[in-house]
Amino acid sequence: MKETRRLERVVIRFAGDSGDGMQLTGDRFTSETASFGNDLSTLPNFPAEIRAPAGTLPGVSSFQLHFADHDILTPGDAPDVLVAMNPAALKANVGDLPKGAEVIVNTDEFTKRALQKVGYAGSPLDDGSLSGYRLHPVPLTTLTVEALKDFDLSRKEAERSKNMFALGLLSWMYHRPTENTESFLRAKFAKKPEIAEANVTAFRAGWNFGETTEDFAVSYEVAPATSAFPTGTYRNISGNLALSYGLIAAARQADLPLYLGSYPITPASDILHELSKHKNFGVRTFQAEDEIAGIGAALGAAFGGALGVTTTSGPGVALKSETIGLAVSLELPLLIVDIQRGGPSTGLPTKTEQADLLQAMFGRNGEAPVPIVAPRTPADCFDAALDAARIALTYRTPVMLLSDGYLANGSEPWRIPDTSELPDLTVQFAQGPNHTLADGTEVYWPYKRDPETLARPWAIPGTPGLEHRIGGIEKQDGTGNISYDPANHEFMVRTRQAKIDGITVPDLEVDDPDGARVLVLGWGSTYGPITAAVRRLRAAGEPIAQAHLRHLNPFPKNLGEVLKRYDKVVVPEMNLGQLSLLLRARHLVDVRPVTQVNGMPFKAEHLAGVLEEALHGH
Repeated sequence: MKETRRLERVVIRFAGDSGDGMQLTGDRFTSETASFGNDLSTLPNFPAEIRAPAGTLPGVSSFQLHFADHDILTPGDAPDVLVAMNPAALKANVGDLPKGAEVIVNTDEFTKRALQKVGYAGSPLDDGSLSGYRLHPVPLTTLTVEALKDFDLSRKEAERSKNMFALGLLSWMYHRPTENTESFLRAKFAKKPEIAEANVTAFRAGWNFGETTEDFAVSYEVAPATSAFPTGTYRNISGNLALSYGLIAAARQADLPLYLGSYPITPASDILHELSKHKNFGVRTFQAEDEIAGIGAALGAAFGGALGVTTTSGPGVALKSETIGLAVSLELPLLIVDIQRGGPSTGLPTKTEQADLLQAMFGRNGEAPVPIVAPRTPADCFDAALDAARIALTYRTPVMLLSDGYLANGSEPWRIPDTSELPDLTVQFAQGPNHTLADGTEVYWPYKRDPETLARPWAIPGTPGLEHRIGGIEKQDGTGNISYDPANHEFMVRTRQAKIDGITVPDLEVDDPDGARVLVLGWGSTYGPITAAVRRLRAAGEPIAQAHLRHLNPFPKNLGEVLKRYDKVVVPEMNLGQLSLLLRARHLVDVRPVTQVNGMPFKAEHLAGVLEEALHGH
């Protein structure tokens, strides 16, 4: 009987050629882990090229999964286990491994030519360079082809199932359930039953190999994270899927049709794909010919009384900026969802960054203020979408929602909320005249404002008696007639700014149990690494405070007071210090930026080191 060891947490990275099916393998292992009840966090990482050259370093695709029997916040800094399908995958990832990590390599791919292609003079499997790791050489390709010899498949077709053999082996090693993966494979290849059964056979062969081989003497158990979660029904969810569901929920809670005008762009396209499946919830999706047409259609839908949404990434926001300015001028509700990626220009399509904050804040001509909302985790994208819709509908304004590639593609458990927990977003459309002229005539003025919110009324075009102008350039206050009067323009600019400044957002909450002198402040997807770093420091007895901004425009009313409470404020960002710039300008506080722009999320260990320096340095 083989030994089973209990572990609290494990980080596994699957790595191979971008044609090896590493994302599918990672997805399946994640699904099994979610159904088992572990807390988890994932980091898919893939090349920008649709099919990068086989066997090269730029062509390596990887999927990292961190799972545990307790509450976790990041996909993990370093893998405990690396599955490397070829020399390129080993070379690209071995630098991240701590000593003693398990390394499973597909020895069949370690040919002289494949080794030379990535700069290995000899095989690292034989030269002792991997002696610090627990190396498991497994001829994955040969074993897979052997397992499938009874199938009527060519060698090339049989080799394609080697990722399922690897998945079976890892599923044995970590006691993962297997039924759902077998059902998934049969459903995925329902039209090709032989391919389905070949994949199931390869998966079982990998499991059996783990059970019988002498090389794997130990299997590991990570118990479900029962105490980490409040009671409820959970599912594993990625940020883009959570955001899609949040948009649908917002439209239902507002009792409005949802209209998405979008143009495909990495890493935002999944939202378009997902929303296109939900016509039964009154969702209409329009794949436009370009970014400008996408937002133009969404703004037209907003004029027509729908919840208008456009989804894109940073390069698309640049193209949409004039229409966002038009939406500010027209004062119509519109959601602009920016899944940020590495820039500038079209930059790094598949890598993450937080460098669009200043573009979201100022990237339009003239004074055109727009509220900004940023989710902190993949599951939080659901709540952030509802929050952005609340602001857009209540204040009649376009709203920027800033997610990023790390949140979009990463995943974690999400408690499915009861509909009774969702906010009431119902909108009152204008029903009749709202203004009386000097001669007693009752008329409808499209820019007459609610005294509290400064929101203008929203009238459905074609409502009898509510014919009105909304204009494309500056208009007269109240009437909507075109106006070039300097005093009126100043009044309208200041009014639109006052409307944004007056938006109600919750006060910033500070987590400070020990009366700390140093505050670490973040926004967006840095939440996981920052919180993990703060936990490490507190466990070592260091007092440190933490706060995280969801609303970046307007800032919470108590932000200035919070910042002045601390001797030092450290702001980690995946850009060159954009939030730091805003905080210094608005609150005259010398915040300390910690910046990283390498296309990857922060590592908790690195952040903990930086924060420790801030605690004890000068």
